[in-house]
Amino acid sequence: MQLLDRDALKAKGVPYSKVHLWRLVKTGTFPRPVKLSSAAPLLWVESEIDAWLESQVAKRDQVTEAAA
Repeated sequence: MQLLDRDALKAKGVPYSKVHLWRLVKTGTFPRPVKLSSAAPLLWVESEIDAWLESQVAKRDQVTEAAA
């Protein structure tokens, strides 16, 4: 299992600020991070981020198909 920090999220194309990430997590529309210790940064499971990104592409494709 690979864990990603915020910089790795940005490298994957997730440009959101800390505040916006928390909004998305709070509403259940973005994967929840993992906190390994009180001093460690928040980390996200890479497979969950990949699945979320794929779902965003699928949503885009559904809108495109519906408009055609």
